[in-house]
Amino acid sequence: MSLLLKDRLTGLLPAKMKEKLDPYFEALSIFTEVRDPRVLGALGPAGVRGLLLQRGKQGVPTKMPAHHSAHFDWTYPSDHAEMADLYRRAKQGQWDSDVHLAWKTSVDPLNPEVPLLPEDYFEWAKLKENGIHLDARERQQFIYSMTSWMLSQFLHGEQGALFAAAQVTEAVQFFDGKMYGSTQVMDEGRHVEVFHRYLDEKMNKLYQINDNLYVIIDSLMSDGRWDMKFLGMQIMVEGLALGAFGTLYKMTKEPLLKNLLKMVIQDEARHVHYGVLALREHIKKQLSESERREREDWSFEVALLMRNRFLAYEVYEEWFEGRLSREAWRGIMNDSPGMNEFRVTMFSRLVPNLREIGLLTPRMIPRYEAVGLMKYFGGAAADKITGKGMIAELDKAA
Repeated sequence: MSLLLKDRLTGLLPAKMKEKLDPYFEALSIFTEVRDPRVLGALGPAGVRGLLLQRGKQGVPTKMPAHHSAHFDWTYPSDHAEMADLYRRAKQGQWDSDVHLAWKTSVDPLNPEVPLLPEDYFEWAKLKENGIHLDARERQQFIYSMTSWMLSQFLHGEQGALFAAAQVTEAVQFFDGKMYGSTQVMDEGRHVEVFHRYLDEKMNKLYQINDNLYVIIDSLMSDGRWDMKFLGMQIMVEGLALGAFGTLYKMTKEPLLKNLLKMVIQDEARHVHYGVLALREHIKKQLSESERREREDWSFEVALLMRNRFLAYEVYEEWFEGRLSREAWRGIMNDSPGMNEFRVTMFSRLVPNLREIGLLTPRMIPRYEAVGLMKYFGGAAADKITGKGMIAELDKAA
């Protein structure tokens, strides 16, 4: 749905009704722009469940049907040397959060001397222009909320990654890939553990899953195609998460959180590398033109969903609903220095991986250019980056 059509439909409505309908118009605007009907068929049902019905926010466990085939090979071949090497590295990289993280560290989320995020993370002037004034204490509380929200979304994403990693291990066609996949299941379980423990013991605050993130997890869990699970979780979700973790690692001054992120980043770098190895030849040589085009379109639409994920409406509803319109909040979030940094880092990790596996074709480049993502095209893909190398790069930048 174009902005012009949306404005025409809502222009005559009372302000309160317009504000109430805004989430639905925003959801429709995403799916009415999907060009490939197969992509709409894959994402549409999950979009209804996540964006309209808000299944992730109903306070009860969610049941998602899985329709993949488990791929057994009773000959146990050594069929992918690079994946075998990744498996060896993953075994050596296992860590115990009780041993490697200093959980006795005292964390005060409101201590300005050890900030979770820098104060210039948010665009305070824009908030003031909209008639909302926050004093120094309120700013600290707001930063605390934003950090809790981000870590909550990391936690929810890691639960999705845990279940997807188990499915991928069953479905992947390479036996060396199954061996590596088993280590990722362990990694993701550990990530759920550490993010939940930090939120529970240090932040005492947990936000519900963001609707856009729910849509992606729902879609991936119910898609029966092994390569779509790889593409969605290993390339899209894990790739963007790797960038998000890196940004927070670079920004935060809280030592326990910084070390936690350092350990997680080194695992995540392997996970995205795994996705590149599994999909590179498959997409370029084994898919039909029609199948590849569907995956090109699907990746683009998921990239937009992930970009919208970081508008933090859950924080808006807690702090500003009724005082500030959703449209004004979107503008503030899009202009905030910290959120811009998140987007830059996330997509600088994602776009090169899409290029490497063959999904940034000449047909797609104008679409990525139109939303400002082609500037990340020339970056290094995951098979050229190690976790330790990424940490060194982030420390240098910080």
